[in-house]
Amino acid sequence: MDFITEDKLVIIGAAGMIGSNMAQTAAMMKLTPNICLYDTYAPGLEGVAEEIAHCGFDGLNLTYTSDIAEALKGAKYIVSSGGAARKAGMTREDLLKGNAQIAEQLGKDIKTYCPDVKHVVIIFNPADITGLVTLIYSGLKPSQVSTLAALDSTRLRNELAKYFHISPDQIKNTRTYGGHGEQMAVFASTTTVAGQPLSEIIGTDALPLQEWNEMKQRVIQGGKNIIDLRGRSSFQSPAYLSIEMIGATMGGKPFNWPVGTYVNNGTYNHIMMAMETTLDKNGVTVHPVGGTELERKELDQSYHHLCHLRDEVISLGIIPPIKDWATLNPNLG
Repeated sequence: MDFITEDKLVIIGAAGMIGSNMAQTAAMMKLTPNICLYDTYAPGLEGVAEEIAHCGFDGLNLTYTSDIAEALKGAKYIVSSGGAARKAGMTREDLLKGNAQIAEQLGKDIKTYCPDVKHVVIIFNPADITGLVTLIYSGLKPSQVSTLAALDSTRLRNELAKYFHISPDQIKNTRTYGGHGEQMAVFASTTTVAGQPLSEIIGTDALPLQEWNEMKQRVIQGGKNIIDLRGRSSFQSPAYLSIEMIGATMGGKPFNWPVGTYVNNGTYNHIMMAMETTLDKNGVTVHPVGGTELERKELDQSYHHLCHLRDEVISLGIIPPIKDWATLNPNLG
């Protein structure tokens, strides 16, 4: 049936809106016939499985379970949205403690039930921290765990397309780096608008500086805007982008947006954050980030914010001090 791979894909949190959309998207994209859905909420999980069965996909071997050992047995790819959802009035950071504990258990379960997994994508917030916690406890290599960060870059692309009244296809290489949260660094220097560098447009009559600063805030608050409009957090866009990510690691279509990845390069250390990356069958490869002096300053601020969140998780006892990480995961030594 021309699937990319026969390997088992597990979708965690499949009874939720993101998870159920991920399941349908993975089936539509023909990533693999072997898709297993996991959620602790059994009735909702069965409902999702029934709906997907009703779609009539050819060649699909869809299974579902509320037993994590059964779900992860033989898994080669995992995408997890299995954390608490963000509600109105909450920031991504408000979810820190509970979702970090969920990530801890996920990492331990991966190490126990599917240590040979090839790649894991984490998308539940705050994704930079939940991804880091999962990596520490899973024992996997940093290249094998990535987090959803592209959503901020695609939101910037959308804002620019709306502002200039042009097709999003004419907006190239929009980039945000650092945290997937209130302290993200929104770059202009990477982007072109209908072939013209965005940095040359900002500050002109075409895009006054105040308008650009307001646009950056709309990007940063993009998730809040969806909650305000729809009464619930985003689910279609994170579902699609995360399945594109896992598809790229299977050897499918290249993923052309930044992803969250473990960084320890002397400038940014012992942290998971969005960088310029390549995501393919080799996992995550990190590339240097350039930018202007102001952009690098904003990226530094984002990094320090993430370090504060990381250190808070350490203080809560969810992860050990950095010097002890290698005892849990030798790949972080």
